[in-house]
Amino acid sequence: MSEKTEYSDWEPVIGLEIHVQLSTESKIFSNAPTKFGIEQNSQASIIDLGLPGVLPVLNEKVIEMAVKFGCSINAEISNTAIFARKNYFYPDLPKGYQISQLDDPIVGQGSVEIECNKEKKLIGITRAHLEEDAGKSIHDKYDSSSAIDLNRAGTPLLEIVSEPDLRSAKEAVAYLKKIHSIVTFLDISDGDMSQGSLRCDANVSIRKKGESEYGCRTEIKNINSFKFVEKAINFEIKRQISCLEKGEEIVQETRLYDAINNTTRSMRSKEEANDYRYFPEPDIIPIQITSDQIQRIKNELPELPDEKKERFINELGLSEYDARNLTYDLELADFFEKTLVNIDDPKLVANWILGDFSAILNKFDAEANNSKIDAVKFAELLTFLKEEKISGQATKKVLENIWENPDLSVSKSIQDLGLEQISDDSEIEEIIEKVINNNPDQKEQFLSGKDRLFGFFVGQVMKESKGKANPKLVNEILKKKLV
Repeated sequence: MSEKTEYSDWEPVIGLEIHVQLSTESKIFSNAPTKFGIEQNSQASIIDLGLPGVLPVLNEKVIEMAVKFGCSINAEISNTAIFARKNYFYPDLPKGYQISQLDDPIVGQGSVEIECNKEKKLIGITRAHLEEDAGKSIHDKYDSSSAIDLNRAGTPLLEIVSEPDLRSAKEAVAYLKKIHSIVTFLDISDGDMSQGSLRCDANVSIRKKGESEYGCRTEIKNINSFKFVEKAINFEIKRQISCLEKGEEIVQETRLYDAINNTTRSMRSKEEANDYRYFPEPDIIPIQITSDQIQRIKNELPELPDEKKERFINELGLSEYDARNLTYDLELADFFEKTLVNIDDPKLVANWILGDFSAILNKFDAEANNSKIDAVKFAELLTFLKEEKISGQATKKVLENIWENPDLSVSKSIQDLGLEQISDDSEIEEIIEKVINNNPDQKEQFLSGKDRLFGFFVGQVMKESKGKANPKLVNEILKKKLV
């Protein structure tokens, strides 16, 4: 069932707050490292904990990264970066406040274009501001108590806040993917959602179609995968519609997505800015960003996803669909271009990267940059296919074999699997004659007008040849023999 059908007379209104971990070696206000997966509480500095007498020192790299992002979305860039204290009390924030930005975000209004259901749409970005991350509460380590890991405390974040321009869960995912591709192409974040490098809060409300006023919104916190974003938003939309149709009111609150049960549940009432008692950070003076600095950063921007997509379309002849899917992922786009160095067939390479190569990456939970088959070997494999030395089916088998045996060469893998394609006319003709003789009834039916049986004969020939017969030659010779 489509979203439009499910929503009926209702219109969802969605905005995302995306938290991007910036890829600095040290934290935003201290020299503590930002490594992932190391021993708990081993990189919590006294500055990040806000112990008495310590002073934060701004990591200048984060300013440059924030400006990079702002330039990439054609946003307004502030010439002054002013930090504020956001006060709240929670165990994973021992100093009782978070250093963030309020009235003077470093990145102002901008926009990005998304494509969803073959329709393009401009999504407004309200702001993007710098802040430090809090620690992490761990509730499942001990039976009767919770634990706190402060390794993430002070990790630099860029919070990107969209306008409420999204109207479906699918649009929200498309927007999130677009932001993910931009920050990875800019090399300001690795975007690894499994490690918390990119996560988002979804603000969701609904209203009757045709209404201009916004409904009461709820916020779903800390969603860390594209799949869960779609599931969480769809559940929340349905929940709110159900409540309103029963005559119940929607309560403004913060909710948590439960991936196991595919539900959202209430955490607390939704806070407003005044609940946090913001005031200017007294230990960090306003940071001046000159127009020359902004222009220099703008001039040094790398090729962005939209630019790469257009180049793939205009210069390489790819379809918009293939180009868009390749440029969602920087590593995949790079792998594609590295493969083309050794085989000049963009469409063939794109088809295999977006098809079987991506499938094997998903199967083994890998990324293109740590693939067990490199671009050179992948190009060699596709060259065998292009030159009709192996079939498409054989190519898939070789790809899987090399993945499991990375030291194997392509030719050795083909040899070991016995997949050399039969392209000798007489040998194929012999196999075809055998298949036709073994299936006289099907031949008679085909000659009487049942054209669909042609596929049956092709299948039988491929079966008899153990998938090694050249499909093109099979079709050509079979047509002659059957007629």
